[in-house]
Amino acid sequence: MQDWFSKYWFLPSTLLGFDWAHPFFLYGLAVIPLLFILRSWLRGGAIQKLNISFPANDIQSNWISYLRFIPAIFLMLSIVTMLLALARPQKVISETEEFSEGIDIMLALDISKSMDSKDIPPSRLAVAKKVAKKFIAGRLHDRIGMVIFSGEPYSLCPLTTDYEMLDEYVDEISSQLIQTSGTAIGNALGMCINRLREIESKSKVAILISDGDNTSGNLDPVTSALLAKAFSIRVYTIAVGSNKNTTEKVDEGTLREIAKVSEGKFFRAKDAKSLETIFEEINLLEKVEIKQNKMRNVRDFYHAYLRWSIAFLLLSFAFKNTFMGNILED
Repeated sequence: MQDWFSKYWFLPSTLLGFDWAHPFFLYGLAVIPLLFILRSWLRGGAIQKLNISFPANDIQSNWISYLRFIPAIFLMLSIVTMLLALARPQKVISETEEFSEGIDIMLALDISKSMDSKDIPPSRLAVAKKVAKKFIAGRLHDRIGMVIFSGEPYSLCPLTTDYEMLDEYVDEISSQLIQTSGTAIGNALGMCINRLREIESKSKVAILISDGDNTSGNLDPVTSALLAKAFSIRVYTIAVGSNKNTTEKVDEGTLREIAKVSEGKFFRAKDAKSLETIFEEINLLEKVEIKQNKMRNVRDFYHAYLRWSIAFLLLSFAFKNTFMGNILED
């Protein structure tokens, strides 16, 4: 912080940068010159003056005669700085802290060979990865985990709020990560449920993205859906693929049944835009209340102007008791 005797306190940028707690005192600044003019006018013919001859030329004498105004000038500056102090210059630092109770979300992404189909260019899997990353980036304080699956499921990432790390995991996903062929939807959903079932959370959600029927695994998808319902886990299922110019047709039946049994919702994504819209809708459906905690820190700077006021007042008294003052005025 600047020393109180620094010229910093009188810079226009400093004065304009303050918030004033009692700004009505600033209106008094306009009245001060009028008071001195009125005082001079009222007392002009009523006071005696002691004329002193200075042994100097006329120009020098005129210059020296103006020195009698110095005490009044310092008194005026004292009043000005006192008014600034009374107006209480402050700097306010406001901080807003956002927080929410958050929800827990497990993403289950099909990476079987059929997801390499290019009916949604560049491929079903590439588009699903891109939109999933955008969805992850749009969440706030939610824990998100990820499971990938083809013929068997694999836990890619546990529930976390480290979205950057999760983003890197999504970048590394390819259809080569799991060599077992097939589509184990029931087992993948079961792994998601296992991650979520013992967690106490305001909301627990599983998002299942696939393009086919359940062809592998030892856990029936409907049984997994019933387990999800039992543990209060909502399951959103997304069938990805347009069925155009490809032999890899999309089978909606299993995904529809899972959504129905778990009291979730089924979506059909035929292109990149529709898949993005689906994630936006899920984002709205699973929106949590964001609470704000506003903090206001105030720092006062009136003490600097108060010290200036005392200094100017003392200087005014000091100069008044020199040859600059006219003792007959008193």
